[in-house]
Formats: sequence, structure tokens, C-alpha cells
Amino acid sequence: MTASGGNVIQGTFDEGRPGWLGGLGNVRNVVRQEMISRQLARHLHRRPARVLDVGAGQGTQSIRLAAAGHEVLAVEPDPQLRAAFAAALANEPADVRARVSLRAGALGGLASVTHGDRFDVVLLLGVMMYLPSSEPVIAELAAHVATGGMLALAVRTTSSALWRPAARQDWLGTLAAFEEYDAANAQRRDMRYLNEIGAAARADRFDALVAAAAAHGLALEDWYGIRIAVDPEELDPPPPSDPATLAALLAVEERLGSTDPYRQLGQLAHLILRQAPPSI
Repeated sequence: MTASGGNVIQGTFDEGRPGWLGGLGNVRNVVRQEMISRQLARHLHRRPARVLDVGAGQGTQSIRLAAAGHEVLAVEPDPQLRAAFAAALANEPADVRARVSLRAGALGGLASVTHGDRFDVVLLLGVMMYLPSSEPVIAELAAHVATGGMLALAVRTTSSALWRPAARQDWLGTLAAFEEYDAANAQRRDMRYLNEIGAAARADRFDALVAAAAAHGLALEDWYGIRIAVDPEELDPPPPSDPATLAALLAVEERLGSTDPYRQLGQLAHLILRQAPPSI
């Protein structure tokens, strides 16, 4: 996400904002949001939890968590996304609205928004790929995770950046992705690509993310793939109108996303990282 002022981290999402907002009702986002909600629910041990949603976007996960009874501080730097979030929140019951606090803010300056508070759950969902690097982001987020709490990251990995064009039988695009992957390894940098909403983006190595989290006391509890079978083509249609078909689609994606080897082919990897209690 792009923001200005202070030491905030500059991102590349602005280029893709129109495509993102235009596709919120289509199948990719419907599957993504539902899978993330189900996966988070498996790991929410404390109820109600205090949640920090960083780069909260249009507010889908913040609002769902508040509807489930959790207290949410949502931080979003983009004014247009905050407006979409506020509009969606205005349609919720009063008790849900009361459990959400939406603030302007960005990575690199979270402490000025959170006042250094720690949270049971910290979310960074679909943001990391727009940021220059992951390690300083993980360090900042880890500082906001309470003892025993969790950090959830939804990221694009090198595996998904390579598999996506191959799954679409874009052979020239796949070879170009492998060339970029090899160049990134040779130059000891992250792989770069142009994503489906037209924004310049970056792919993380899964093992490097886990290692960076471990350096800040966060251990991998589990991880999931998101959008495995639903995303083989560039087209992003509306979700199935038949409720039974939509339910079946979501059930298939949920099963694939939690099962090897299929989860490794997800277009996003959803990592659940747990802050270990201090040694006695």
C-alpha cells in the first residue's frame, strides 16, 4: 500500500487499485475471503480476541471478525479503500460497528496508530507482495503480537508466481517467469512479477518467510493454499449463482487448500504464525 510521511513503507498497490475494487464481487475474491475466514477461525483460540488488521482494505475480514464478536483495530493507508470499508461497515448492525475502529495508518508507522499495543491476532492479508521486502514488515508486526498470539500472512510465493502462467498454459509467460526466478536467485533478490490487477508485485520464498518470522519469536503453526482449482484462467467471472454449486466450490477449495501437495499450488499462501510464550 502507498502512504506518505514519516518512515512509512512505500508500496505499489496504487497501480492495481481500480482492478481490485472492480473485482470484489467476482469469484477470485469471494473464494479468497471465504477461505481466509474459515482458516482463521481454526486458529482463533481466544474469544473475544483483540485483532489488528493491517492494510485492511475494503474491510471484509475486519467486519467478519467483528460480527463474530472480536474487537478489531483496522489500519488502512488508502483513502479510497477506507471509504469502501466505511461504506460496508455502515450497513452492519450497531454492535458490529461498535467493535471496529478504522484508522488511517501504514506499515513503518504502526506504533503511532496502535500506541504500542499488542494484539491476540495480527493480520496482513494480501499486502506483502506490494512492499519492497518482508523482513522489516515481519519485525514490525511481530512487535504487536501478544504472548501466545498469532500473526496471519497471506502472501504470493515463488511457487505460485511460477505455477500461475503454467496453469493457464501461457508457455512464453511461464518461461519468462522461470527466467526472472533464476535471475532473482543469482542476484540474491526477490522475484518480481506483474499481477492480475496490473500492479508490480514481489514473490516471497516460503522458507525465507518462515525463517524471518522465527527470528522474531513466531513459529509456523500451519499454512494453507488459497485459490487452487478456481483460478486456471485469466477470466474472473462472478461466482456460481446456484447456492449448492457455490457451496461445493468452496468446500473443494477448502479441502485442497489444507492438503499436500495441492495447497502448494495455491495462488496465495496463508501462514499462521504463533508467538511462543517466554521460557520459564
